[in-house]
Amino acid sequence: MRSRGKGVDKKSGRIFHSVILCLLLTWTMPLCVQAAAKGEDTLPPHLIQSVTQQELYEGMVALGMLQCPVLKVSDCEKAFENVKECVVRVNMGNAYGSGIVWEMTEESVIVATNRHVLDYWQETDSFLYFQQGHYMDAHIVGVSGKYDVGFLSVDNGQFTYGELEELRSIAMDQSVYEQLDSGDEMFCVGAGPGPEVGELLFHKAKLEERARYIEEFGTKMLYGYGFARTGMSGGGIFDGYGHLIGMVTGGTLQNEVAGVPLPAIVEAYQEIVCCQTE
Repeated sequence: MRSRGKGVDKKSGRIFHSVILCLLLTWTMPLCVQAAAKGEDTLPPHLIQSVTQQELYEGMVALGMLQCPVLKVSDCEKAFENVKECVVRVNMGNAYGSGIVWEMTEESVIVATNRHVLDYWQETDSFLYFQQGHYMDAHIVGVSGKYDVGFLSVDNGQFTYGELEELRSIAMDQSVYEQLDSGDEMFCVGAGPGPEVGELLFHKAKLEERARYIEEFGTKMLYGYGFARTGMSGGGIFDGYGHLIGMVTGGTLQNEVAGVPLPAIVEAYQEIVCCQTE
């Protein structure tokens, strides 16, 4: 109780505290008596329950906290800094390509890449390199017969939960893809050449069409002007905000770049991965 707004009256304060103490004792004593009568522990129950690292990781996955962040203003260079952690190098003996961390689940990390990259995959000498410094075994989940897309799975048991929490999966939004216009900024990210497995290539580009039929691929592809070189196949094509909009698949000496569009990757994922988990 306050005395006319100038302080606490000591006598009233003692009465107030005594009342609270009495209320607490009155409320807790019957519980303690009941517990004692049953031979149970009379200590108050714990208010905070410990959480395991596994539960923390699974909660982060469920809340989408391990997806790459996206920008509010388009900036390819800044967006690259966000998305580079979700691009992996696919090593296959003397050959290599790229992949993107498509999804993280409670059991595995799903990596998407090109079907033609997986033509070189051999379980005996192939592995994935993650930008966080991890070399991991993987197995092919399946490849699409319609699109140049395939999926690899990495068992979570190869990581610690702390390491899993450092990984990032791509951010995607099909409504963003549908709103793309000719001339929009985008950029390609893929594995760099040579023995330096951690190196990534970053090349800005301009979108021409989000779905142009290209005879060499026999289907509609995301098409624009930029640069893509050998080894970048399976890497990501992102808009200036950091949303995945396609997968690097081919390029020409005329600075043309083509990629599997996002809707096709989603369709392939649903047909290949989702069907196996149902």
